[in-house]
Amino acid sequence: MTASVPGESNQDSERRSGKATFPRGARLLRHADFERVYKQGRRHFSALMTVFYLERQTQSAAGPTGLRVGFTVGRALGGAVQRNRMKRRLREAVRLTRPASGASADVVINPKKVILTADFEAILNEMRQAFVVIETKLTKGQSGRTGVSGEQSQNRKPKAGSR
Repeated sequence: MTASVPGESNQDSERRSGKATFPRGARLLRHADFERVYKQGRRHFSALMTVFYLERQTQSAAGPTGLRVGFTVGRALGGAVQRNRMKRRLREAVRLTRPASGASADVVINPKKVILTADFEAILNEMRQAFVVIETKLTKGQSGRTGVSGEQSQNRKPKAGSR
């Protein structure tokens, strides 16, 4: 039996012990944010997971920068125990491999069932690769963007008979 200090939770003691955590500001939490990433974002496929990502437009300098990461694990992938284990493994892999700075983007990770039996080192490698791909694609998208082409694509009318 362990002694407990009133008013102190296990999380408080972990924070003081210096153990690295997955900070709240780095997490994607709102349903609307997940939906926006799914509908407007891009995808990166790998053997263990599918990663959806969308560049985040920051309104102010005080807004969060860097990657915000969320996880979705559907019921088809197993019972609650298996789904929670998948999320714990992914959360730890993200915590260990997430770039400290870089592109501001929202990322949603959907694991595949094979992630339960995969070696943790393989998960780390795929997570690193996914973050490299996201950084590369988002920085390439920013450098290749011009105001004229964006306006032209918005003003473009559909061709006759293309319905």
